[in-house]
Amino acid sequence: MTTNIIITRLAGWKLPGWLWFIALWCFGVISAVSLGFVFKLFMNATLFAVK
Repeated sequence: MTTNIIITRLAGWKLPGWLWFIALWCFGVISAVSLGFVFKLFMNATLFAVK
């Protein structure tokens, strides 16, 4: 019963299309920047380990 209540509440909660676009775009940018930062840290750690 609880799952049905949660699903109906989420189905009633709709955002406009442009707001979804902005939210997903921000999520993509934040993900790309954080992945690049982690990659930079990983490259620095491995390059200094080789020297």
